Amino acid sequence: MPGALQNAATQWFGPDFDRLHPLLQALHRDGGTLGGQIALSTGTGLAGAIGRRLARKLGIPIDRPRRGFRVDIVHDQQQMQWRRRFDDGSELISIFRPVGRYPDGHWLESTGPARMRLGVDLDGGGWRWRWRLLGVDVRGLRLPLFLFPRTDAYKRIEPGGEGERYRFAVAFSLFPFGELLRYEGALHAIPAVTASTADPAGAAIAAAHSSAERVIP
Repeated sequence: MPGALQNAATQWFGPDFDRLHPLLQALHRDGGTLGGQIALSTGTGLAGAIGRRLARKLGIPIDRPRRGFRVDIVHDQQQMQWRRRFDDGSELISIFRPVGRYPDGHWLESTGPARMRLGVDLDGGGWRWRWRLLGVDVRGLRLPLFLFPRTDAYKRIEPGGEGERYRFAVAFSLFPFGELLRYEGALHAIPAVTASTADPAGAAIAAAHSSAERVIP
């Protein structure tokens, strides 16, 4: 990428950054804001009880099956920041720091007291980016993976009738209980002016739906 502005994502991927779909390249080169409606669910029985507790610890509101949602993604040369905001004002902020380079390197995601080591798999010609959990520590104590809920998270570009959308899903599961917690949705870009003035998430999402711009910047 001669002449391209370098940040944590572009440097970590190196030449393989060009394998990403152009819209994912733009999002992880320039940052941006995405918004839309998401679905939230927990498991049943004991899995549901564990999932509800996990949601409270993460700050994910699960009192309704659907919510307005936005995520602000910012990069610099050292890290990525994802600020997820729900329409009730709840926030979930993650900091991602790169280690090594793709494909053998990984990212360190810090969310509250937990830090996860995440690998990246690219599928479908770079249209799909899947995180792969490699390790977890909490307050500096490394935990065996079998004690920690398995995280299955991906993002991809999805064609749609109103333009391509950013489809994502995050699911937590724990053997032998099964799936504990899931949130997922298809998001659209929020124009920069709207994203900087809208507050909270619901206002930004309404603006995104009324905008003619329906692709990731």
